[in-house]
Amino acid sequence: MSADPNALYSRKNPFHAKLKKNRKLTGEGSAKDTRHFEIDLADSGIAYEVGDSLGVFPTNNPALVEEILGVLGFSGEEPVTDPNGNTVSIREALTRSYVITEKDKKLLAAIAEKDPTAAHFIPMTTPEGRAELEAYVWGREVIDPLLAHPSAKFTPEEFVKCLRKLQPRLYSIASSQKANPTEVHLTVAAVRYETHGRKREGVCSTFLSDRADNAPVPVFVHTAKHFRVPEDPATHAIMVGPGTGIAPFMAFLQERKASGATGKNWLFFGDQKSSTDFLYREELETWQKEGVLHKLSTAFSRDQAEKVYVQHRMLEEAEELYGWLEQGGYFYICGDASRMAKDVDAALHQVVEKAGGKSTEEAAAYVEELKKSKRYRKDVY
Repeated sequence: MSADPNALYSRKNPFHAKLKKNRKLTGEGSAKDTRHFEIDLADSGIAYEVGDSLGVFPTNNPALVEEILGVLGFSGEEPVTDPNGNTVSIREALTRSYVITEKDKKLLAAIAEKDPTAAHFIPMTTPEGRAELEAYVWGREVIDPLLAHPSAKFTPEEFVKCLRKLQPRLYSIASSQKANPTEVHLTVAAVRYETHGRKREGVCSTFLSDRADNAPVPVFVHTAKHFRVPEDPATHAIMVGPGTGIAPFMAFLQERKASGATGKNWLFFGDQKSSTDFLYREELETWQKEGVLHKLSTAFSRDQAEKVYVQHRMLEEAEELYGWLEQGGYFYICGDASRMAKDVDAALHQVVEKAGGKSTEEAAAYVEELKKSKRYRKDVY
């Protein structure tokens, strides 16, 4: 096995892997569709470490591609240039190379040039004008302005020049290669919603859940040296990973078990309902029985009248949590950067104040010291 995960395969040259397992983690009646994927890396030479992410190149939904071709009046066989300068059919280009689930302002401006009734697509210099355009853009895709302005005609080449290149998605790896030598696991919530009277979906999450069973999955490893298990196997690990944020901690626990780490492991996990959204419940309970997972604190927000989140559980367990930190424990967060990570960070400050008997300023200095000594690590998105 190659020591360098990118020696053979990389973002520019992904490995075309096979999806071995696509297992639904959420139960009947859940508001979410969260899945466990196992991807075959056998014979690839790809190596990864826990904490790394896997880059996945998706393809767009063929039904949406056909709808766009129909609106534009194209057969799909017309030749166009893809972002790498290759000549391919426009069907192939829209399927593999271009973003079609978010509209580009470049496309809106091109429509406005061809149809005077779409003048509001041209970015205005006034704050009101910009706000109006932003309001229109929200929740719409490439298909929406095309349907609204059918008189805006494009040549195939003109059209693809108005689109952005489709980028890979990065997912936290949910497995350890010590425990799964020829596989990589992911924990992904399939994104599906409705806006402006149309059903929408996340490109890569639904590629994996709906379309990858019979298609190659192009992948590469994205190294994250800042997000590793403690270097000393005797060090405690406190992991906060609600929802799909549990992914890297599944990897951490597999790794810590396989390497015989003696440090304790504490996981804070939260989701909506324990009956339908307790991801990896069996695995976690088995690890508890085996003594791999020493403490599991759960927060299911919709199981009671008042919503309870992981940060509330942290405050309830402040004394013990502070004790683990005082013993040199590492503190990890994975998940949503915009709200969860901020709420958890605020709770950590409160834990240090409350259990450590410190002032607000002293608690801030304590948390800052955790960051400086690399004992506070984040994988947020």
